[in-house]
Amino acid sequence: MLTVSQLLDGKGRQVWSVQVDSTVFEALRMMAHKDIGALLILDGESVVGILSERDYARKIALEGRASRYTPVTDIMSRQVLSVSPRHTVHECMALMTAHKVRHLPVLEHGQVLGIISIGDLVKSIIAEQEFVIEQMTHYIAGTMA
Repeated sequence: MLTVSQLLDGKGRQVWSVQVDSTVFEALRMMAHKDIGALLILDGESVVGILSERDYARKIALEGRASRYTPVTDIMSRQVLSVSPRHTVHECMALMTAHKVRHLPVLEHGQVLGIISIGDLVKSIIAEQEFVIEQMTHYIAGTMA
C-alpha cells in the first residue's frame, strides 16, 4: 500500500500558500496562475486555514462580496484536516470522503511537507489497480501456457 510520503516523492512536494493578511483576490490570482484548486493560508510558517474554489464560490460569488477587498480569513476553512507522511492512500481517501474535502496538507511536527488532492489519490489508486491487473494477466498467461 502506497504511503503519502511515497505519493509525494512521485508528484512533488511543492505547496502554494498565501499569508493570513492576503485578500481573496490575491489568493485567487495565485490559484489561477498555478492552476490549483486550493492553497494553504499561513501565519508565518503555521497553517491557519485552507482556501478552496468551493470556499470562493459559496462565500464570495453567491453572497455578492468583492474578492478584491475581502481578507482570506473571512472565507477560509479554519478547521484544516491534515495527514502525516505515514498515512496510506486508502486512509486519505477515507478521510476525504468522510469529511467531504478535496485537499489534505501533509504535516509532520507542524511543518508542511506537501499537499495531496483527491485527484492525486485517484491517480494513485488507478495505477495500483492497473499494476495488479497486469500482474494477474501475466500470471494467468504463464500458468495456462
